[in-house]
Amino acid sequence: MSSVPRTPFRVGLIGYGLAGSAFHAPLIATTPGLQLAAVVTANPDRRDRLRRTHPGAEPLDTPEQLLERADDLDLVVVASPNRTHVPLAEAAIAAGLAVVVDKPLAGSAAAAADLCEHAERAGVLLSVFQNRRWDGDFLTARRLVAEGALGRVHRFESRFERFRPKPKPGWRELADPAEVGGTLYDLGSHLVDQALTLFGPADSVYAEIDTRRDGAVVDDDAFLALTHASGVRTHLWTSAIAPLGGPRLRVLGDTAGYVKFGMDPQEDDLRAGRHPGDGRPWGTDDPSAYGTLGTDESAHRTPTDPGDYPAFYAGIAAALATGAPPPVEPRDAVATLAVLEAARGSAATGTVVHLT
Repeated sequence: MSSVPRTPFRVGLIGYGLAGSAFHAPLIATTPGLQLAAVVTANPDRRDRLRRTHPGAEPLDTPEQLLERADDLDLVVVASPNRTHVPLAEAAIAAGLAVVVDKPLAGSAAAAADLCEHAERAGVLLSVFQNRRWDGDFLTARRLVAEGALGRVHRFESRFERFRPKPKPGWRELADPAEVGGTLYDLGSHLVDQALTLFGPADSVYAEIDTRRDGAVVDDDAFLALTHASGVRTHLWTSAIAPLGGPRLRVLGDTAGYVKFGMDPQEDDLRAGRHPGDGRPWGTDDPSAYGTLGTDESAHRTPTDPGDYPAFYAGIAAALATGAPPPVEPRDAVATLAVLEAARGSAATGTVVHLT
């Protein structure tokens, strides 16, 4: 990487599947101070889509080709299959490049901790794309907790549930543990990260993890119960076999509660090709989906704070420019993976696993 600061910072993106094409590329391309310079994808259809959508980005066949251009880059974003996260991030760090890795950072807490130490020794930025910290529903819940609008919170419930009764082809459905597939490490990474962000470290974990769908070979249905050091109890659900979903969030305090149904609109907008800054309000919830705040005797609909996925890469640009902390500290991902590992141990033994 060049020792001379430059603006915009040039970004190389590894992977142009769903994560790369729908999330990372448009968010990078619309962030002031960042430039999507190169994208690794050998798939002809994806290359055609890249040329149409981001004509200024150079298509490359392999990560090795990208890293050969390290002097022309400032940041590498790893949005490839989970099994590649650690080796590609290690290679980028060795090349002196800052790195953003899609979640989960690694397949184990130990591997994630090693990666953090490598980045710290090299003096380069490492962050993890925990974009759902900027979901509107989560931002609303976080604000209400911080304001004391719920009183003393004692329970947090959160769900990412889908209904996909037939497994889809792809690495997420493969049985090899090296693939880090299944819903626990996919959507569960978001759920646990949100819980720890809101209420701090977990002391103990109880979990039920199952494979329910015919033909499935990875977990597709999971429940986690966390007890936080703060005293809050968290219940988390993630499923691919939920024909009717529960509340997205429910936060209960000793003076009021907040309950919210429906998903944040940003993912659907990005999948549909709508981007931040295209002239329409970004991340705004439909009023029909607003959550409810209060008690059974006195409750009212409350507007959802706008979602803000662009804040992640704005934070990355600021960190590159000023040395400010990244928008997601990588050791937060280590803590999340420790909880997910404890959940696997709990489900295997039917016991509560204590982390402290």
